[in-house]
Amino acid sequence: MPLTVAFMGTPHFAVPTLRALAEAGHRIAAVYTQPPRAAGRRGLELTPSPVEATARGLGLDVRTPLSLRREPDAIEGLRALGVDVGVVVAFGQILPQAALDAPRLGCLNGHASLLPRWRGAAPIQRAVEAGDACTGTMVMRMEAGLDTGPVAVTRETPIGRSETAGELHDRLALLTAEAMVEALALLEAGTLRFEDQAAIAGRTGREPLYAPKIEKNETRIDFAGDARLVAAKINAFSPFPGAWTEIDAGAGAERVKLLRAESATEEGAAGTVLDDALLVACGGGGAVRLLELQRAGGRAMRAADFLRGTSLKPGMRIGGGDAAL
Repeated sequence: MPLTVAFMGTPHFAVPTLRALAEAGHRIAAVYTQPPRAAGRRGLELTPSPVEATARGLGLDVRTPLSLRREPDAIEGLRALGVDVGVVVAFGQILPQAALDAPRLGCLNGHASLLPRWRGAAPIQRAVEAGDACTGTMVMRMEAGLDTGPVAVTRETPIGRSETAGELHDRLALLTAEAMVEALALLEAGTLRFEDQAAIAGRTGREPLYAPKIEKNETRIDFAGDARLVAAKINAFSPFPGAWTEIDAGAGAERVKLLRAESATEEGAAGTVLDDALLVACGGGGAVRLLELQRAGGRAMRAADFLRGTSLKPGMRIGGGDAAL
């Protein structure tokens, strides 16, 4: 028989899983998501989360507690649903033990990394930033610890040389949905098996790493670093929050977002433009090819289009100045 599910998720990343569970025939008793947030130019409009908008479109019961940890009535409401399992994908709240225990079979979480590597808030960006060759998504049984539970289903995917975190995000969202549907099918059949993360670490050599959220003071690009890591950082922070540098082509310093790059072997003084197609030398060896950029208030554009409006020539330097974040 199909399972009765309480779904918990908030951003676009969680939407494919919600849709996939509904299409698989599971009964979604309620959807928990973060409350609507202020939006609009004056912050006067309340905008529902992507998960809330999707759930209402599917005719599902939507609940938006500010904090399950601080609202005993919300926990009682979850218990009263009598669900078989809780499914959590990027909910945005740490669940108290009472919430984890409310579903008959516990809670499963879809997490976008190859655990135990990249536990925490920004696993997709940190995997790209570190230059990982591959990443993936895992369905794990939730415990009180942060992303420490045993794993049941895994999907792996390579990370392209100039792939951005945004592109990887969209692919992993679909893989997470696929993995969760498989996990619930196995749970229905009574054949869902888990592997402890310590055993995974011993088998694969993946040591636990924490993936903290991206801070603004990380986003400025320093061309003094190793080219491979500079390119990886640019791709990791694209499209949001966006890595940036300063370019002065004779009309004053201009802050520009760097949205895509790849590393190269050419060398030169850090920050020096090496050719007429935005190859920039890095101090740690090698260079980065800037492939996509965005001016303040403008649209993202390829390097060739960017250069049509900029007198940036070989031998010039970029990355100087102390513009405020």
